[in-house]
Amino acid sequence: MEFAGIFLNLAGREHTVIGEGPVLRNAAETDALTGDINVLHEQHRQNTVQRRSDLLAHDHATVTQRDDRTVLVAVAPKELSRQLLARFFPRLKIHMLILARLWRYTECMKYYEVAPIRIIRAGSATFTYSSDSPLSIGQIVTMEVGKKELVGVVMSEVKQPEYATKPISSVLEPTPLPEPLVKLALWMAEYYRTPLATVLQTILPRGLEKTRRARTATTHPDIRARTKIVFNKDQAAAVAEIMKSSDGSVILQGITGSGKTEIYKEVARRTIAANQSVIMLVPEISLTSQLISEFIADFPDMIVTHSHMGEAERHLAWKEALDSPTPRVVIGPRSALFLPVKNVGAIMIDESHEPSYKQEQAPRYSALRAASVLGSFSKAKVILGSATPTVADRYVAEMTKRPIIRLDKSARHDAQASNVQLIDMKKRENFTKHRFISDLLITNIEKNLASGKQTLIFHNRRGSASTTLCENCGWTALCPNCFVPLTLHADTYDLTCHICGHHEKVPTACPVCNSTNIIHKGIGTKLIETELVKLFPKARIARFDSDNKTDETVNSLYKELYDGTIDIAIGTQVVAKGLDLPKLRTVGVIQADGGLALPDYASSERTFQLLAQVIGRVGRDKHASEVIVQSYQPTNPVIQFGLRQDYESFYTYALEERRKGYFPPFTYLLKLTTIYKSEQAAVRSAQALARTLKKELHPDVRLLGPTPAFYERGRDSYRWQLILKSPKREYLIDALQHVPTTHWQSELDPPSLL
Repeated sequence: MEFAGIFLNLAGREHTVIGEGPVLRNAAETDALTGDINVLHEQHRQNTVQRRSDLLAHDHATVTQRDDRTVLVAVAPKELSRQLLARFFPRLKIHMLILARLWRYTECMKYYEVAPIRIIRAGSATFTYSSDSPLSIGQIVTMEVGKKELVGVVMSEVKQPEYATKPISSVLEPTPLPEPLVKLALWMAEYYRTPLATVLQTILPRGLEKTRRARTATTHPDIRARTKIVFNKDQAAAVAEIMKSSDGSVILQGITGSGKTEIYKEVARRTIAANQSVIMLVPEISLTSQLISEFIADFPDMIVTHSHMGEAERHLAWKEALDSPTPRVVIGPRSALFLPVKNVGAIMIDESHEPSYKQEQAPRYSALRAASVLGSFSKAKVILGSATPTVADRYVAEMTKRPIIRLDKSARHDAQASNVQLIDMKKRENFTKHRFISDLLITNIEKNLASGKQTLIFHNRRGSASTTLCENCGWTALCPNCFVPLTLHADTYDLTCHICGHHEKVPTACPVCNSTNIIHKGIGTKLIETELVKLFPKARIARFDSDNKTDETVNSLYKELYDGTIDIAIGTQVVAKGLDLPKLRTVGVIQADGGLALPDYASSERTFQLLAQVIGRVGRDKHASEVIVQSYQPTNPVIQFGLRQDYESFYTYALEERRKGYFPPFTYLLKLTTIYKSEQAAVRSAQALARTLKKELHPDVRLLGPTPAFYERGRDSYRWQLILKSPKREYLIDALQHVPTTHWQSELDPPSLL
């Protein structure tokens, strides 16, 4: 049947049919129709009263659309309309009749699934909203949720639902997020079993709804000496292989000093020339200054992010990337992966073995895995650069036939290998001048000071002493919240918990026996600094660790490190990787085997990586250099591999150890941790879940525990854990269905079991 629709202009005195509307469908808004006809009744009483009831009696009569000036008055069969027009609307000028079929109605309103960046309801990631103007996928908007205005991201366009929807309030950013970034967010939520809102909080900067003042352009001075770089044969071949490789991950495995940074720069140049953007990830804030200095000459408009930026700075850097009309180079830590640059052509990850690429808070993602997926969505190359790739990454690359590009020679033909010497700490004749700094290391420092050269001292423990105890009764100072030994910080003379941050004064007497024989055991970077100041009072000494103030970090003092103003640099792992200092002549390692005692399958790998990396800070040029490594376990295979920087031998050794222990890359891991205020409740909860899982798990899944977590007590709570090992990741995902939603934390693919 054909229908006629009539639109009336009710705003003025003359009620004229003003235009053609869409083909209409039946609805149930008869109350609104009655109200509209009552308006006509006042002005056209004689005609309206006779026909209003007739019009409403027809099932076809309905109101389906209105706005401020236009109201659909009636839909009627064509024959009825022809009879009514002469009698019912004698004073109206007919402008146009709509004749079409009911099922061809096309709406002007659009409907979208929008993901808020706050969890609204468990299991609901998106909600349907309407908009009278078209929106793009990835557009950032605000919408009303309950009585609150929230920020959200448009995820998809949908058909009009059967239920009423709220309109989108406003569009915050006219430029939508790149499609690959939206896909990455959905993938992360699915792969890591995390609410999409949590993922969006990670991807987007805070304060999106705020208006920021424009910032002045940040200048990055080039403080490194520039020389014309001529690639050697290995470097040239590496660049060629990277550029011709298909989209996907490539491992760039090069010894320290092999010129990986120059390869990054050349790949970036070619990618920018192809009108594509580049993302360069670095593991530590300490490496950013050096990389900025390396890249500044070629890419003066690059976007830099780092963890010390404030909310406004992060937002402005993000917006600069979003609105940039040209391809850009981005440099920063793992969060830089989410800057919305367009048309990404290359993602390069420096020091890809670093554990800092794994986020410890939800969504607990691996930046390497996320980069690989983003590269796949963007059809971009992903380069994992490291002198010591993780065992798992190397193994997966071999199994999947992905390229492994080797750089086994120094970039400089005149580079002179370092002289590496191992000091057995059990032999006290090596320590006649100081209790933990060997005679040989002291002699080398003296020689460097006399010749105006630098020394780097590495020790991967901060503070002054790791244990404070009573010599009389054995009492030990423990954190009241975490039950772990408090660390002495001699500069402030207080005891600090490095887990929860608890502080207290050093006791003058034992709280148990009242003895005044309080002693401090262990070695930390602050103690090393104190002792070196005593030994070399005229030397300029700087310490670099997480206790530094903002103006004391490697990033802030990089110029002083580079030009040799600092004579002796002491530090934790922040100084072990990536630094290239032209005046550095000696590297000293206070205790190389400190990490081997940790009860974790990856402890040997981290020990090898740190040792190989810190040794690689020297031996990069024509100057003679020394490496002095002190250890209580000089014959341990991991220490020996590290001294020789022998990755291949270590890889073979570690792979066999993990095969025997059934650890990655030969299995998938799931760590489940329960947290309660009382130990009894934590134990009871862990035992209950273990019983459930034993009944429900796939037969191939191994369940270990329940056991106390490595840090059993943390922030005034008790922690117990279960470890699941599985040949297939989906078995672990199925296991998550049985984990209670409260008092439990889950982590798929944990890089460590500590």
